[in-house]
Amino acid sequence: MDHAMQTGHHAHPATAPAAGPPPVSTVYTCPMHPEIRQDHPGNCPKCGMTLEPVMPTLEDDDNAELRDFQRRFWWTLPLTAVVFVLAMVGHRLQWMDMAVQSWVEFALATPIVVWAGWSFFVRGAQSIIHRSPNMWTLIGLGTGAAYVYSVVATIAPGVFPASFVSMGRVAVYFEAAAVIISLTLLGQMLELKARSQTSAAIKSLLGLAPKTARRVKPDGSEEDVELAHVHIGDLLRVRPGEKVPTDGVVTEGSSAVDESMLTGEPLPVSKRVGDKVIGATLNTSGALVMKSEKVGSTTVLSQIVQMVAQAQRSRAPMQRMADVVAGYFVATVVAVALLTFFFWGVFGPEPRWVYGLINAVSVLIIACPCALGLATPMSIMVATGKGATHGVLFRDAAAIENLRKVDTLIIDKTGTLTEGRPVFDRAIPAAGLDADEVLRMAASLDQGSEHPLAAAIVAAARERKLELDKPENFESGSGIGVQGQVGSRHLALGNTTWMQQLKVSVDALKPQAESLRLEGASVMHLAVDGQLAGLLAVSDPIKASTLEALTTLKAAGLRIVMATGDGLTTAKAVGTKLGIDEVHGEVKPQDKLDLVEKLQKEGRIVAMAGDGINDAPALAKADVGIAMGTGTDVAMNSAQLTLVKGDLRGITVARLLSEATVGNMKQNLMFAFLYNALGIPIAAGVLYPMTGWLLSPMIAALAMSFSSASVIGNALRLRRSSITWGQTSSSPQ
Repeated sequence: MDHAMQTGHHAHPATAPAAGPPPVSTVYTCPMHPEIRQDHPGNCPKCGMTLEPVMPTLEDDDNAELRDFQRRFWWTLPLTAVVFVLAMVGHRLQWMDMAVQSWVEFALATPIVVWAGWSFFVRGAQSIIHRSPNMWTLIGLGTGAAYVYSVVATIAPGVFPASFVSMGRVAVYFEAAAVIISLTLLGQMLELKARSQTSAAIKSLLGLAPKTARRVKPDGSEEDVELAHVHIGDLLRVRPGEKVPTDGVVTEGSSAVDESMLTGEPLPVSKRVGDKVIGATLNTSGALVMKSEKVGSTTVLSQIVQMVAQAQRSRAPMQRMADVVAGYFVATVVAVALLTFFFWGVFGPEPRWVYGLINAVSVLIIACPCALGLATPMSIMVATGKGATHGVLFRDAAAIENLRKVDTLIIDKTGTLTEGRPVFDRAIPAAGLDADEVLRMAASLDQGSEHPLAAAIVAAARERKLELDKPENFESGSGIGVQGQVGSRHLALGNTTWMQQLKVSVDALKPQAESLRLEGASVMHLAVDGQLAGLLAVSDPIKASTLEALTTLKAAGLRIVMATGDGLTTAKAVGTKLGIDEVHGEVKPQDKLDLVEKLQKEGRIVAMAGDGINDAPALAKADVGIAMGTGTDVAMNSAQLTLVKGDLRGITVARLLSEATVGNMKQNLMFAFLYNALGIPIAAGVLYPMTGWLLSPMIAALAMSFSSASVIGNALRLRRSSITWGQTSSSPQ
């Protein structure tokens, strides 16, 4: 069955230990290879990128690596500028003997290469040790070859043949190594700043949580405590204008709570005794006392933060392809560089081997695969952050990539299409009675019941300010009905089976009961002293946004299927109201799973939307599982996508974001591959015979940085993309 008539929240023990598990050491991971995890900072053994904490904190603004790179860049930039000027115009100005100038360039370039660029060489060496060639392999080989060659040419010029002598010295290329190091540092600084922007969504979520809570002690006194010291079961006072400290239930007072910061719902939500409240939401008017039910990492806010962080670390299938290509690509580039060196050395003009070395270094530098490596992670990180601001939480990158392909959507009814909670619909009296009297008698009896249907009837009577009597000798009939004494009358309330057991005829109102069932309502019969007194209908209202959401999804070409544990009559009634032709009623969790598998075998790309524990198997099996944020934790843990507001219109937003993100990833990969396809041949010198053009290693380094910057900039465009609730996504691809 659906979890109809349940709240969708787990029960919590009355007592609990401290606010959460003991603190654990920070886990570090690679932005490009999330499978790399360790308990200390360092560099990724696969790509060399600096590891960063899996879970950002508000105190992470001080980026140690960025500060280190900035220090190295700015301290050595003047040296790089001097080396560059000497190399370009020193021989014309004749400031000093050219052999002396080589020693000056050596002295200036050595701090740049050895100190400023040391981490690059370490990463390059690690890439070789781990047999994982990457951008640092190429940078290390390129700058290392240029620097070592120049050092030997300065210290022992006699080991070179006469053809290497130019303008009174053996040609050196300290400026190439220095400028490449400086440009690479600049590129890393830009990348680190861009990466820090992708965690802005997480930090903004972390910033929502209040720092303290006001705890009510057993003696009635109150104290302010840090949020970390709040325990499950604590009573907390929330005054007007304060944030709700943690997840819990209202035990005293009433107010309107602004939940827009988490759900996007613009209007404050009324909260009374027994209503759930979410941590970090804003209490606008009345004072509340609440009992804490979830603290620490189990709160809704913490789970949202964890989901966003996990999604930003995950790799799309497209990224796995790019990683494989990058590995072969680096090996190919090294082979091309060696071929370039020997080809120029054997067949090129004098000084042949000098040309060979410089062109080989240019090939190594311009082919750096950093743009290729950043192409999809940057898009994923930006997209998950943007999705979070729209109440759409992606668990992993595969969901972002696959959602746009979905052509079939299976939807649970209760809590997904409907509100998931019973609401009193109407009372139909038997002859001689009125509707309010039927409701008053049923509510009086139901005060002794804890059933959600009973709660709906009692709530409706109180809203109408009907005077209720206290029931006596109350008995429950195994979930099918209740009976008891109200005043001088014996009342019974329940379904048809309960009436049959009590030998009460329901024929007088049978047509009305059938009509109500066809509308999707649950019908209960009220008997007074053994005679039918009336009917009471309780329904699960359809969410206000459901019809609009389904209309938009069908317009996008999706096949909509309803699968619910409710009776087939009720399910079809809801399906008719919403224009859903394919309805499956009375299905068990296994049936939902089988339905997903059946559609997948037909070649359909299936998404499953649900919110209950019974939906979890189908959510996990579907190509994309979509959980309602208003549902159970189990459903959200089984799904790849969570709609925080429980609003199906979020699926349209997610599809639009999926299409935009995949398009952005393809653009980034195209930039990276096109750049290398054009840059490597030019760096190797293929245009030299026709145009006399050669690509300086410095220009190659500048182009390499620009390629990474173009990929980062293109990914950040996603943050400015216009995605709204009313848009219609294109047809499935």
